[in-house]
Amino acid sequence: MTKILMVISGADSMQLADGSSHPTGYWAEEVAASHQVLTAAGAQVSIATPGGVRPTVDALSLDERGGVPEADAQRFRTYLDGLADQLAAPLALSDVRLDDYDALYLPGGHAPMADLTQDADLGRLLTEADAAGRTVAALCHGVAGLLSAERQDGGFTFAARTLTSFSDEEERQGGLGDKMPYYLESRLRERGAGVETGPAWSTTVVVDGNLITGQNPQSSTATAEAVLKALGLR
Repeated sequence: MTKILMVISGADSMQLADGSSHPTGYWAEEVAASHQVLTAAGAQVSIATPGGVRPTVDALSLDERGGVPEADAQRFRTYLDGLADQLAAPLALSDVRLDDYDALYLPGGHAPMADLTQDADLGRLLTEADAAGRTVAALCHGVAGLLSAERQDGGFTFAARTLTSFSDEEERQGGLGDKMPYYLESRLRERGAGVETGPAWSTTVVVDGNLITGQNPQSSTATAEAVLKALGLR
């Protein structure tokens, strides 16, 4: 059976540019829709967080204030309720062995920018996965998790690769704008990645060899489907 490790942020807050704390968590659609697509195709999906902490869902991702219609929010709540046992007791990233998985999948929400971006265990797994040619997928702000991966010389593991992420334009339009500690798209460019973004809020997925990235929550299903194709399940 194809096995996929879904790495979810364990953060429930993020420090903003002005030093204040902003409540956050994972984005419901990105976990629920991705997990549903992957498991429906027969993949086994395990969930891991830093330290094995229970992840927190971003309240805005289940609310019209976050641009999520109530009907969609209820669908995501119902699906996440079905994952309650896994979410309550995720694997600890430090205990994960890459050899046990065929792919890594990083959904977003602003939370990854608070912990995954500098998580050494995640960085190790990502660098090992890339060297082995395993599928590495990241979605929206989950792409921030890729920044944890560094080569022995200190360079960014995914420098010179082509990818996408939640765009600076989207952050200004519907994100936290100038309150952000940094803009993800800009930071990825600074680290040497080639970033390609589609129109704001479009379904946009970029595939560069074993690296698959999705731009935003609207790209959740398409990103998961691209992973299935890479793994020969589509």
